[in-house]
Amino acid sequence: MSSRKTAPADNGDSLFGDSLFDDLDLPLPAADDDDAAPPGRRAARPAGAAGNGGAGGASRANGGTGGGAANGRASSAARVNGSASASTGVASQPREVSPLAPLAERLRPQTIADVIGQRHLLGASKPLAVAFASGRPHSMILWGPPGVGKTTLARLMADAFGCAYIAMSAVLAGVKDIREAVVSAQATRAETGRQTLLFIDEIHRFNKSQQDALLPHVESGLFVFVGATTENPSFEVNSALLSRAAVYVLTSLTEDELGDLIDRAIAAPEAPELRGIVFDLDARGLLLRASDGDGRKLLNNLEIVARALPAAEANGAAKSGANGANGAADAGKGANAAGATADDMDAAATPTRLVDEAVLARALAENLRRFDKGGEAFYDSISALHKSVRGSQPDAALYWFCRMLDGGVDPRYLARRMIRMASEDIGLADPRAIEITLAAADTYERLGSPEGELTLAQALVYLAVAPKSNAIYSAYKAAMRFVKEDGSRPVPLHLRNAPTTLMKNLGYGHDYRYAHDEPEAYAAGETYFPDDVRAPAFYVPTPRGLEARIAERLAHWRALDEAARGDGD
Repeated sequence: MSSRKTAPADNGDSLFGDSLFDDLDLPLPAADDDDAAPPGRRAARPAGAAGNGGAGGASRANGGTGGGAANGRASSAARVNGSASASTGVASQPREVSPLAPLAERLRPQTIADVIGQRHLLGASKPLAVAFASGRPHSMILWGPPGVGKTTLARLMADAFGCAYIAMSAVLAGVKDIREAVVSAQATRAETGRQTLLFIDEIHRFNKSQQDALLPHVESGLFVFVGATTENPSFEVNSALLSRAAVYVLTSLTEDELGDLIDRAIAAPEAPELRGIVFDLDARGLLLRASDGDGRKLLNNLEIVARALPAAEANGAAKSGANGANGAADAGKGANAAGATADDMDAAATPTRLVDEAVLARALAENLRRFDKGGEAFYDSISALHKSVRGSQPDAALYWFCRMLDGGVDPRYLARRMIRMASEDIGLADPRAIEITLAAADTYERLGSPEGELTLAQALVYLAVAPKSNAIYSAYKAAMRFVKEDGSRPVPLHLRNAPTTLMKNLGYGHDYRYAHDEPEAYAAGETYFPDDVRAPAFYVPTPRGLEARIAERLAHWRALDEAARGDGD
């Protein structure tokens, strides 16, 4: 009897597929009494027969889902799947998914060849294609946006490499779940000699101690570790774990790839609710753009559209089928005589269900752009906004400003960032910039959304067209760097405060020159730095905006200093 354990299908990134080993050129293992049919074939069962889950595993009847956790213990975070192994002769049981499962889950790929997108990793001679062909798994981190196939790739790796499969989400799991996975992996290795592929979704949500708990087992080879993250692993994953795993960057699906996904989904037998759906060009383009490069989001939207088609169309389709019933036999005979197949007849009988922009508008609520407030996309977008203002491009600044508002960013955050821009990139070249930005932020507080957002846009355009200077920003950084490197020097006596007689007797404030009593209210030749410090030039005004006049004034004062000190002789 087989001791493999199976688990419910994971609701991860899903695309499309059928057979796992079709593109790997691996020998098909023989099935025994306890194992399912060889990979690439659906096991035939009498209606109502239960799926074989193996000893201690989960069973499924009529495509329904069952649950089985490692060592017989149920776990909210970890799921174990006895995957196929070409080397050991253990066959993979085809995943059976309930027809009630989400469309994205029903269309999950079962072969690498059917994964849509990521050709830079899966194309001929590309890194992951080479790894699959070699049959030697290695630990890796899959970094990319949602809905591009991270979870799907992990599952396919486990099947292709003959590994037991444990999946957990870092959102729910902890060190206890990792320990349970270790026990399960050790038992699997002792019983079958197989490695375990441990997939951790949202790995960036594990803290340092949780990530450290993985290290000895990844190092020993007990686990093939595959982590998935939407965040930059350089910042979110411990360097020790990062050094033991290759990092692969997955990209958003292009509109062409999303279009392929639509076509394949509509044609898939696992998606009967999509049968007969036809998009007009405008609606198709709108659906592609609304999906924002996310394959799972596209399939979810397709499912919603299928459910929300106008009742009149559905009723019309039913009536059409009823009216044609009397002539069905004659039509069938004629079609068969012409060599048409049953599928051809079924396709011809399927009524067209047209989806236009009006149908999409009824079916789909407002779609926010993919935008993780606090994630990588968030900081990339605010960086683009800041650089557009610095580059004096008001149109680009408005574009990124509206992108972030459309993504749900708090306008107050954008106002705070704009205040920073006014100081860092404009400064004294136009001191009104910070005044206008503060006024816009205050106006937003009074008006709220959406009216208040217009005042922020007004201030943003002003920042973009204002004369630019980073002289204040550069001066501040230079002064801070100088102070950190120079250490603490005593304040010169003539600059010290002397509120008491004792302090005055000690020389505090002695020989201080009060600037307002001097010509032009400027104490020419006076020194304000600590003794033995040659006055550095931190602030160097630009020749733009008000700073051009400031530069003239500073030059005049320096000339007065030189004359007072006799430096000009």
